Amino acid sequence: MSTPIPTAKVEALRDTFESGLLENTPLAQYTAARIGGPADFLIIASSGDQLAEVINTLWDIDVPFRVLGAGSNILVSDQGVREVVVLNRAREVRFIEDDEGPKVEAESGAMLGVITRRSVERGLSGLEWAASIPGTIGGAVVGNAGAYGDDIAGMLEMVEILQRGIGVEQWPVQRLEYAYRDSWLKQHPGEAVVLKAVLGLKQSTPEECKAKMGAFVEQRKRTQPSGASMGSMFKNPEGDYAGRLIEAVGLKGTQQGAAQISPLHANFFINLGDAAAADVWDLIQLVRERVASQFDVWLELEVELVGDWEIMNSNVIHSLPGGQA
Repeated sequence: MSTPIPTAKVEALRDTFESGLLENTPLAQYTAARIGGPADFLIIASSGDQLAEVINTLWDIDVPFRVLGAGSNILVSDQGVREVVVLNRAREVRFIEDDEGPKVEAESGAMLGVITRRSVERGLSGLEWAASIPGTIGGAVVGNAGAYGDDIAGMLEMVEILQRGIGVEQWPVQRLEYAYRDSWLKQHPGEAVVLKAVLGLKQSTPEECKAKMGAFVEQRKRTQPSGASMGSMFKNPEGDYAGRLIEAVGLKGTQQGAAQISPLHANFFINLGDAAAADVWDLIQLVRERVASQFDVWLELEVELVGDWEIMNSNVIHSLPGGQA
């Protein structure tokens, strides 16, 4: 069980942030799955400069924190979050061009879908695959988001990082040590925060970009469920697909409380209305055990567990550190 922030540091938070510090705030309203208990403390950052200022202050006070963007690809505990949650609303986007071609520079709280549509309107190609991904560019950079054979690692040219004890640096893509849905940033939560990213694009036409984006959107509608979801629940094991394995063991459509394994795509878990995180966790365990028993494969979560979890399971860290989602 994670430890509440000590009283002396709580007083320092209140003195420093005053009315900007929200307390006991339900997080379900800020997550894509509409699931999650309360954050003990929540701070909203409305710009990149404000985000950096908030993070530096939290490091100075020495309190644990978590940056939350669109709240996708996470499952927040029903017990809530003891860390300070920093809600990232830094969303400035601008388009630039240099000798290497067109680029888009976006603050880390900008929605990936919004960046994609604005690029398409300008006839700039490369992000069409991301049109329906319900996350921020910051979360995409941390988790190496991708779809249909493309990912952020293949487009990222530079990321502006705020690192503890060092300050702001511009990192090339190689420094992020990207792997499948993984990065240095994901492996070192709480040590650095994404402030902005620059993605390389290609000159095309609005018509061609819209057609390409439309095809991806239609494919996603046919193959993935709509509604309140965390995104893909499990990473695909090498040489296979998590959804295929879950369907093969007969769990597609299975429901626990108001949480359901999607009848359309078995690697998506849906909140049918008032699902609890505990309902989702029960389904996760059921899937893992059934797939392990039948195929000798232990499915690894792509969704990150956030908050105060008490799970007696050797494959899960009981108290999860801060990160950027």
